[in-house]
Amino acid sequence: MAAEVEHNLEAKRHRLLLCIGVAWVLIAGCSDSATSQPTAPPQPTATTQPAATVEPTTTVASRDPGDTHVRVLGLWSGPEFDSFVTVKSTWEQNTGGTVDWKAARDLSGELGTQIESGTPPDIAILPNIGLMHELAAKGQLVPLPSFMDMNQLQKDYAPAWVDLGSHDGQLYGIFYKVTNKATVWYDPKAFAAANYSVPSTWDEMIALADTMVADGRTPFSVVAPKIPGGGGWALTDWISQIVLNTCGPDLYDQWVAGKIPWTDACIKQSFDMFDTIVQTPGYVLGGSQGILGTSDAEGSYPMYSDPPTAYMYYLASFAQAFIASKYPQLAAGDDYDFFPFPTINPDDAGSITIGADVVVMLNDTPAARSFMTYLAGAPSQQAWVELGGFTSVNRSVATDAYTDPVARAAADQLASAKVIRFSAGDTMPASVQQAWWTAMLALVADPGKLDSVLASLTAAADAAGQ
Repeated sequence: MAAEVEHNLEAKRHRLLLCIGVAWVLIAGCSDSATSQPTAPPQPTATTQPAATVEPTTTVASRDPGDTHVRVLGLWSGPEFDSFVTVKSTWEQNTGGTVDWKAARDLSGELGTQIESGTPPDIAILPNIGLMHELAAKGQLVPLPSFMDMNQLQKDYAPAWVDLGSHDGQLYGIFYKVTNKATVWYDPKAFAAANYSVPSTWDEMIALADTMVADGRTPFSVVAPKIPGGGGWALTDWISQIVLNTCGPDLYDQWVAGKIPWTDACIKQSFDMFDTIVQTPGYVLGGSQGILGTSDAEGSYPMYSDPPTAYMYYLASFAQAFIASKYPQLAAGDDYDFFPFPTINPDDAGSITIGADVVVMLNDTPAARSFMTYLAGAPSQQAWVELGGFTSVNRSVATDAYTDPVARAAADQLASAKVIRFSAGDTMPASVQQAWWTAMLALVADPGKLDSVLASLTAAADAAGQ
């Protein structure tokens, strides 16, 4: 593929530079490809100002508009990076441009260093939404409506995704490679054999758990993954999903922003609901020791042993990879599946927490505009979906691009959700996140500490300046 890019580069660069001299329609507009076009934006010149409705960002960096290179900073490595290479190569072939990738283990630190030195990347792929808000507040991001076709974006993305990628009402980020954190994994055949129905509400799930215990079965697998200093993250995902579905998005946003204390009645109620799961005798495989001694991958196995040693496992959509790797003989949809996180408050039914990579632009160049538009469009995302390991929330990505019904259902749930929020732990300051992870481990060991833990987390949020 690299050889093909080199073979076509010179001829396409001549056409590309000619377009620069006349009008930067889009770099992709100089391509002769009819099948890999990005979403078509307006036709800016190299000096085009943002649309009248968009406030120009005075601190955004800029480079030579004739430069056909796009510098991209991100975290991807291994199979993820290999898939990205395939996706970016299509844009390179179609435009004659070049994507210069730089990987960073500490993306926030590396990005800060580059910005400080006056050489930020053209595009950054951020691991959380909090960093996007920080950069946007400092005027370091390019507003996407200044060059993208918003009618096309609104066709491709549900309003919830446009809102989530916005800061102060202005769109800055495109969600890429999204993880659905509203999935509860189970074995459809084991449920059918035991005459169990999939619960649609929290009360139904608790009633089902009681029935399973009465039948001599263990309802839940719950884990705090065995990683140094970070094992509590999977437990905080439980709390995030419960708070969003119990208290609603407005209170959730206030909690994440530190505008209400952790001792708020609804937040405490959410912790109590989680406590019902992990502390009720017979509910959790291995009890508290099982939770604290099991990895996230190992937690996905008990539902599929023969016979099952647990029946339900709440974990994000990436759990599918664990299940498929451990049990390659199982058929997705028939032998393993998920059901949506049960409804708690009917007013907030279907609300979803997520994890995602967020693509933002820091340098306003024609090449960066073109590549950013390409990444936002359906063709680039569908190409990665077909490679596997990628969930898109772009509604124009064909559902049959997903190789199995489980991955397709996870994507459909995300694309159609009306209320979406980043998982709270991914949004709060790092110091609060770490304190919360540690606190969850302490609560599993001793639930009697809840009041003091919530008070300490309020203090941690205050100390972080929330």
